[in-house]
Amino acid sequence: MFKCLVVLLSAVACVLGAALPQGMVPQLDGRIVGGSFTTISSFPWQISLQRSGSHSCGGSIYSANIIVTAAHCLQSVSTSILKVRAGSSYWSSGGVLIPVAAFLNHEGYNPQTMINDIAVIRLDNSLTMSSTIKTIALATTAPANGASATVSGWGTTQYGSASLPTQLKYIELNIVSRTQCASSNYGYGAEIKTTMICAAAKDKDACQGDSGGPLVSGGLLVGVVSWGYGCAYADYPGVYADVAALQSWVVNAASTV
Repeated sequence: MFKCLVVLLSAVACVLGAALPQGMVPQLDGRIVGGSFTTISSFPWQISLQRSGSHSCGGSIYSANIIVTAAHCLQSVSTSILKVRAGSSYWSSGGVLIPVAAFLNHEGYNPQTMINDIAVIRLDNSLTMSSTIKTIALATTAPANGASATVSGWGTTQYGSASLPTQLKYIELNIVSRTQCASSNYGYGAEIKTTMICAAAKDKDACQGDSGGPLVSGGLLVGVVSWGYGCAYADYPGVYADVAALQSWVVNAASTV
């Protein structure tokens, strides 16, 4: 994922392979590493969240006018520059482009620890469901350790790249449970909190530009692309907001945003 992106020097440390400065939690920026091109009909819940006409993050269609994304995608931004493109395999064209009316970040989101990294967006107009625009249901229980999953997005295909693919990509991963992700098998330790879940596969990950996008397992939204160290680092799975742990917040927020 985009594991070395948020905090100043952490990006430099990630590129150089150096140890991260103590207390700095690098944030994933969401690109698909090691993925394959796909079409929106295979991931019809996927949207592109855009700032001033450029793709910035991903998201998932929860209802005709509600999108689920990451809280870190909506820091220090005004709704006036935000739009959502749905129903297209390409972030820059096709489908429908709808202004954002309002958004709500989880009140417990912490940009230092990345806990509760989830948000909902209310669109200015409702989406019309079709073969390329569909909702996805929220998981109410986390998938088992090792369960198969997919993540999709328009993020960069290698860490530090400034170039985004125009066509949607996806990768197949396996769930790494919260307890496993926090264990000595991996490098995060206590940085993995109760509202997080992980996923990994050799040489595959989300990265810059995939933030907020969907981690799907068993046909349900189980995670929201959040953070990690580097992209596709062997001992550092991608870290996602755990939708099952945050499901009740999303349901309540969707009715009030």
